[in-house]
Amino acid sequence: MAYLARTLPKRVFAPSLTQSIHQTRAISTATLQSTPTRTTQHTPTNQPRHPLPHRSYHSALHARLPDHSYTNSQTAILTSALAHVPTHGFSATALTLGARDAGFLDVSVQLLPRGEFDLILFWLASRRGLLRGEVEGGELFRRIAAEKGKDVHELGVEERVRGLLLERLRMNAEVKDVWQDALAQMSLLANIPLSLTELHALASDILTLSGDDSVDATWYTRRLAVSAIYASAEVVMTRDPTPDLADTAAFVERRFEDRKALADKITGIGQCAGFGWNTAIGLGRSWGLKI
Repeated sequence: MAYLARTLPKRVFAPSLTQSIHQTRAISTATLQSTPTRTTQHTPTNQPRHPLPHRSYHSALHARLPDHSYTNSQTAILTSALAHVPTHGFSATALTLGARDAGFLDVSVQLLPRGEFDLILFWLASRRGLLRGEVEGGELFRRIAAEKGKDVHELGVEERVRGLLLERLRMNAEVKDVWQDALAQMSLLANIPLSLTELHALASDILTLSGDDSVDATWYTRRLAVSAIYASAEVVMTRDPTPDLADTAAFVERRFEDRKALADKITGIGQCAGFGWNTAIGLGRSWGLKI
């Protein structure tokens, strides 16, 4: 190796080495310029040098789940296409007609990578926005309270949840006849993750807007329960011939009552098991067992 180093010309190594040094300096300078300045803080000796990773939790200030983002052109096409959904369903025809109404060429539907499923997602996200707007405007809870003969401040969290869930179902009334096809597309393997994400976002919005501020394990169970009730009510809605979805509303009421009865039974079983366990421990101690 020493012989090779002496015999090979130095100009073979020099340019590449110099170039590497300049490149390294440039990268280091750019990295330092793009890195925000941080204030050095003293770490106590009794604290770990590397802090534990941050774990998110729910609170009233917790950020909402991000909505599906679309460009201005995509939003214009999808918004116009919604007007054709009651007639043509969530289909390529509705997208094409929406592109024409928005002033785009038919080929512009290729701007939507998921095609008809993007139209379904846009419908779901836009209805959630409308539901949130009705609550923030205040008219929805006032109407629910008037139907129950109460003041708006007398409504409980569960009453608000029921009202929000039914209001969201009524928003599907104009697309009720084509919603089964939408459910079929949402159940496709490739579409299930986004469908479940949207369902979770709806359940989280309903509970948050109703004033639910639980921060314990029930944060998950309550959202799971609302998601299950809403998903099953959507299937009933597609076969509901009554005006204003009266059968669907009755179904939702029964599901809430069943859920409450099931929770009471589980609580009763737990109390019974706890009483039996404490009795067994007391009996064992009376026999001299060290327990």
